[in-house]
Amino acid sequence: MSFPIVVLISGSGSNLQALIDQSLQGLLNINICAVISNKAEAYGLERAKVAGIPTHTLNHKSFDSREEFDAELQALIDQYQPKLVVLAGFMRILTETFAKHFEGRMLNIHPSLLPKYKGLNTHQRAIDANEKEHGVSVHFVSPELDAGAVILQASTEIAQEETAETLASKVHSLEHIIYPLTVKWFSEGRLTFHDGTAFFDKDALPESGILYNEALT
Repeated sequence: MSFPIVVLISGSGSNLQALIDQSLQGLLNINICAVISNKAEAYGLERAKVAGIPTHTLNHKSFDSREEFDAELQALIDQYQPKLVVLAGFMRILTETFAKHFEGRMLNIHPSLLPKYKGLNTHQRAIDANEKEHGVSVHFVSPELDAGAVILQASTEIAQEETAETLASKVHSLEHIIYPLTVKWFSEGRLTFHDGTAFFDKDALPESGILYNEALT
């Protein structure tokens, strides 16, 4: 049986496409039960439709409060009974109730080497701070923004003439490698979560998680 997941998006869905591609290639034994977006114009919805995946749009602007939106989103996700929820460019700050409901079975990808540069505009902030390297982190979602247990990180050097745009492109390439790999680990039971800590092959991970290298499978 394929491992059931639901993917949440707000934009182009390039990380969703990476999951779809690896699933079709037989590298990921997952079933993407649904793709849900808070924006009807999100191109990721088209990617899902091409792949024959059910899609839903839930406009956050139609709700009076963040709590009401999250309650409706939670109910929609739960209809599919996924074992994992994957945030793939889902640009919403989640309520504590929602985050706790899916605790230990919801992943996010963030374009920085956490705990550095939580929030937005991470590429420019890293350049402005004269960092030598930058990267991306996959982490479990917690009620606090970008603060859940880190699982896997990948880094890249910041070139002397780097711009936010060129750095973003380099980081995106890394995202499409490490996000499917993390989902694979979770689907195989190698990645787990207990009491705020991520475990890989039953070993507790350090605060910065695992640093990606090509030998990881």
